[in-house]
Amino acid sequence: MFKDNLVQLRKFSQMTQEDVAEKLGVTRQSVAKWEAGDSIPDLDKCKQLADIFGVSLDDLANYEPDDNMGFAVPPKGKHLFGLVTVGDKGQIVIPVKARKLFDISAGDQLVVLGDEGQGIALVKAESFLSLAGMIAKLK
Repeated sequence: MFKDNLVQLRKFSQMTQEDVAEKLGVTRQSVAKWEAGDSIPDLDKCKQLADIFGVSLDDLANYEPDDNMGFAVPPKGKHLFGLVTVGDKGQIVIPVKARKLFDISAGDQLVVLGDEGQGIALVKAESFLSLAGMIAKLK
């Protein structure tokens, strides 16, 4: 996983092994060994790599494209939870990982926001109403 993610992120960032090595203060051969799976950098270098590519350390080390519809490592804070199917009455099931991450439980109310150019978004009602209240106080 690590070696494949490193190669994919480096290529996506249009960097050479030399570019990565220079940013980390290591040799190009070290980067080549990491990408070949012959060795793994120490934790400090892994953290620096994650920062260089704007991904989480966990995703750099553990991200599995096969588990995420073949997509590459997402930027830090961005998530791909998978596909959902809209039912006959417009209902969807929010994936467990998303519910856990955003603390959504049965019975919670969500606000559905829409932008014809960007798509739709779901926001917990309490968060939305709190934000709306703060904006109203500014006027």
